[in-house]
Amino acid sequence: MHGRVKVKSTAQQEEEKRKEREKKLKAFVSARDAVLRKRSAGEHDEEALQLTQQLLSSNPDFATLWNYRREVLLQLETSREKDEVQKLYESELHFIEACLKVNPKSYGCWHHRSWVNTRLPQPDWTRELGLCDRCLSLDERNFHCWDYRRVVVKESGVSVEQELQFTDRLIGSNFSNYSSWHYRSTLLPQLHPQPAPDSASNTSPSPTASPQIHSHRVCEEQLLKEYELAHNAFFTDPNDQSAWFYYRWLLGRAEREEMISCVYVSRERERVSVAFSKPVHAQSEGLMLVLDGQPQQVEWRSTHPRLRHSPVWLCDLPPGSVSDISNEHNLTVHWTEKYTHRDCALYTGCAESWCRDSATDQELFRSELSVEKSSVLQAELQSCNQLLELEPQNKWCLLTIILLMRALDPLGHEKETLAHFQTLKEVDPMRSSYYSDLCSKFLIENTILKMEYAEVRVFSLSNKVLEADDNAIESLEGLYHLPKLEEVSLRNNQICKLSDLESLASCTKLTRLDLRGNPVHKTANIDSELSQLLPLVTALSL
Repeated sequence: MHGRVKVKSTAQQEEEKRKEREKKLKAFVSARDAVLRKRSAGEHDEEALQLTQQLLSSNPDFATLWNYRREVLLQLETSREKDEVQKLYESELHFIEACLKVNPKSYGCWHHRSWVNTRLPQPDWTRELGLCDRCLSLDERNFHCWDYRRVVVKESGVSVEQELQFTDRLIGSNFSNYSSWHYRSTLLPQLHPQPAPDSASNTSPSPTASPQIHSHRVCEEQLLKEYELAHNAFFTDPNDQSAWFYYRWLLGRAEREEMISCVYVSRERERVSVAFSKPVHAQSEGLMLVLDGQPQQVEWRSTHPRLRHSPVWLCDLPPGSVSDISNEHNLTVHWTEKYTHRDCALYTGCAESWCRDSATDQELFRSELSVEKSSVLQAELQSCNQLLELEPQNKWCLLTIILLMRALDPLGHEKETLAHFQTLKEVDPMRSSYYSDLCSKFLIENTILKMEYAEVRVFSLSNKVLEADDNAIESLEGLYHLPKLEEVSLRNNQICKLSDLESLASCTKLTRLDLRGNPVHKTANIDSELSQLLPLVTALSL
């Protein structure tokens, strides 16, 4: 204990302690063997309960003993009246509570307690809720107890409103109670749901309803109150992460719309490519292709050879179906499971065609923060900037400001965002690589957005060359199936293994590869290894 002087143990005291430990271990092993013999013999009696109680009282994490104890209880239950069964299981609850005092985070204890309550003729859920309150007062992050509390709440019919008030009390006493913030995020959408866009009236669920599955959406009126609660928390302790994570959830609660983002058709390769708003498994989600009014029997395949879920899927059209450049064709891709589709017209004289929403019609890149009203985001950005003036080195505040700026105006705030990223790397060097990756992602998105708004090709592979020199690239994972790519320059990057280049094998026209300045050049027999991996590459620079 702190403040106490450590007294050195003499050799005699150490020997006495060793003998005492050996004595306890011997007794434990003897009792354990006796229990296992009884179980093997199929004996389910009172003695078995006594032996398992003796062992579990000192070691509540012995799962086999809990299993045997349940077998014994089930057997005893068959020969007793209802009142006796009630007493039997109430006694078991008292024993479990004693075991929880030995280890409050014992998986076996909490699981067994849930099971016992299912066997009780008359379970006392009020008592169980009180037990949860006591345990959480001792350790507010005991996730075993939080899980058990959800079971108790469901069975006892405790209202969502009561549970929300419970989180109010815990958060009010300690802003750092991450478990309470998380529990609150599951309750709010049930008590204050965001009304459906086509709903005629704002109907709220009954406050007495018990917590169930939720949709993660909260009405704007309640959100304003939650913002204030989060503000109070991180203005009080800006370095505590709990409120910041909850704040991010509040700002980004909207779910991304599932849709077909783009359909591309190539006349030369007789191939259709379909991009989705999120990774899907097309082979199991009802993807159907219709060409000139006729459904086509095609085989969909992912662009990634090892992923079942992918944001892009390809299929080959029947030979000769679109190869005649003098004909016009109309394609429709139906995503039957989501009741959506996208059309694409391949006009006469065109070698390729695509159909997608431009960035000016719909956000090309979904912001992590997705509150419907930009005025709300603007107000939150002002609040965070005020905190940053007081805490200029606070990483949580800096990162949140970056995300808010991305949601409001990624191009207009680009300069400020880059400056904040640089500060983040300085104040949090352990996560410097993460910030660099995130910054690189945002810069790429900004470049594509500039291309969209200016209607020019800032980035293009039309010249069949990809230059990616001096970018600290470690792997080409994800760079699959670029049918026109002929030359790649990767000078002065961080490619260390030949396996990092495997994706290039899917680029069937690649003939030139520049790897100068990469650690991979130290690989033994690199020339022969590369010739096996990329047999079509004839011009290799190391």
